[in-house]
Amino acid sequence: MENKQQHKRRYISGLDGLRSLAVIGVIFYHLMPENMRGGYLGVPVFFVISGYLITDGLRQEWQINEKIQFKQFYLRRIRRLYPALVTLLIVSAAYITLFQRNLLNNLKGIVFSSLFYVNNWWQIRQGYSYFDRFGNESPFTHLWSLAVEGQNYLIWPIICFLLLKFVKNKSTIIKIIFGGTLISALMMVLLFQPGSDPTRVYYGTDTRLFSLWLGSLLAFVWPTAQLRSQIPKEAKKVLNLSGGVSLVLLALGFFFLDARYSFIYYGGFYLISLLACVMVAVTAHPGANWNRWLTNPLFTYIGKRSYSLYLYQFPVMIFYEAKVKNIADHRWLHTVIELVIIFLLSEWSYRFVEKPGREWTFKGMLRKLKETVKMRGFTAQAVKQWGILLVVLISLIGLIIAPTNTLTAEQEAFQQKIEENQKIAEETKSQTNQPNEAIDTTETSGEIPENIATLMTRYQLTEEQVRQGQQLELTAFGDSVMLGATSNLQEVFPSVVVDAVIGRQLYNSLEEIKQLKKEGLLKKNVLLGLGSNGLATEAQFDDLMTEIGDRQVYLINTRVPTQRWQNEVNALFDQMATKYENITLINWYQASDGQPDWFREDQVHPSEQGLIEYTGLIARNVLLP
Repeated sequence: MENKQQHKRRYISGLDGLRSLAVIGVIFYHLMPENMRGGYLGVPVFFVISGYLITDGLRQEWQINEKIQFKQFYLRRIRRLYPALVTLLIVSAAYITLFQRNLLNNLKGIVFSSLFYVNNWWQIRQGYSYFDRFGNESPFTHLWSLAVEGQNYLIWPIICFLLLKFVKNKSTIIKIIFGGTLISALMMVLLFQPGSDPTRVYYGTDTRLFSLWLGSLLAFVWPTAQLRSQIPKEAKKVLNLSGGVSLVLLALGFFFLDARYSFIYYGGFYLISLLACVMVAVTAHPGANWNRWLTNPLFTYIGKRSYSLYLYQFPVMIFYEAKVKNIADHRWLHTVIELVIIFLLSEWSYRFVEKPGREWTFKGMLRKLKETVKMRGFTAQAVKQWGILLVVLISLIGLIIAPTNTLTAEQEAFQQKIEENQKIAEETKSQTNQPNEAIDTTETSGEIPENIATLMTRYQLTEEQVRQGQQLELTAFGDSVMLGATSNLQEVFPSVVVDAVIGRQLYNSLEEIKQLKKEGLLKKNVLLGLGSNGLATEAQFDDLMTEIGDRQVYLINTRVPTQRWQNEVNALFDQMATKYENITLINWYQASDGQPDWFREDQVHPSEQGLIEYTGLIARNVLLP
């Protein structure tokens, strides 16, 4: 009976086209987030397709057999997903063990949570952020979505069976599933906190199930077995037009809907999932043209390899960009190189892991292992099998030696520095700062006081500049780079108000500037240190400047050589400094060029020496000579 069901199902080649568009969006979101701001929306598109096909298959099996063979379902899923995933984990663990040991930390937790499809909850528990490009960069960050799908694969066949057996009525089943999608979307709305890191709702199974279940709901409304190729012309036009509108809206979302916009969590994800449902529906319908339009050799090629492409894109980026430090200076060249590596590895995975893996059995694996042990000589087959065993052995060694929640001495020092500066920054806002009493600000005709002389030497300032700094009213607003310099800034500017947050971006800073202004903490001199975490638009900068008003603004440009947006951010800042008369550009990029000792290992956050140079540069631009 199962074979009969399998023959009855129609292969919808156009869905490979949808998969190709989804995976291209995800890859370019990670490669070029400043150009493909909403590429992460490829994930809910994958979820909808998966929910639709899985549920459509389960319904057809029920209609033919009046039962669901759970064992066969789970075996098919394991054979489809596990070989490529396990291979990725083994190869990546071996690479990390040999060439990038700084990523060994928590490797055991990553591997086991991925194998058991709970990686999303593991990352949430560890406090990892999907949006922090510097704090906990990992080649396995993207595996959270496989965990959400895996958990759904575990529970959905059971739910579907219960609905089909006991509820039976199709319209009632549809209402129940629809209610489940609304509950999941409501969970996202309730758990999302504007202005805070949205990783919890971005990763959560409870807050992301609605995309999968909307696909499942579509399978009850739009079952493939009941769709007919012969339909009225007007119906065909409606289907084609609906697909065109949905595809255009999805494309706009891929380019412009940033993952930190509140709209995304207040219904945006749900809307995108509904648009994906429309695209899946018109592609699946044999009476519409979308299946034909989305079927071509390129889309078919990419779509069939979309799983391997998704698996390998993030590890390639992390491993490659860790070795190449000047990504921003040759971003198109490095983008092409990374794409080539991603596609080569994905092709290898598809041909030699994914396709053979669909016939995988535990007995077959044991048989191959025994054959390898018995091999003699240096035949090509023997070298291949022993090479595989060597890679597995190296990865196991990496797992054994991998520490848990351990920081390097430099990471620990940086974390401690950040925590200390966070306290100092809060204190600058919670009290009325006074000039540093340790500094004698009165004019004297004798020798320069020791404390003034110390600041002059440390930050390369004149005596007059040090004395000015003790009296200057200044608000410093920025990201983690500025946060790291808080104590240094307070040395030179005792009255400074520091508002700096890890991961802050310019585009979502307007409300925080408004809050500072409301509390009377936005002083007549404003120091802006933004741009390390991503690109912004001129319009977003204009909004910020409108709120700041006629205050004197000191704008620090950025050095993030490992990120593609560095040069575009700096070009924007150059343009804004020309556009606004009250902006003084502080060229940290130029001053720090060729000074690797000024930075920590990420080449972005200043070292102790770098903080002195950073603060000195700011002071020399803010204070009169």
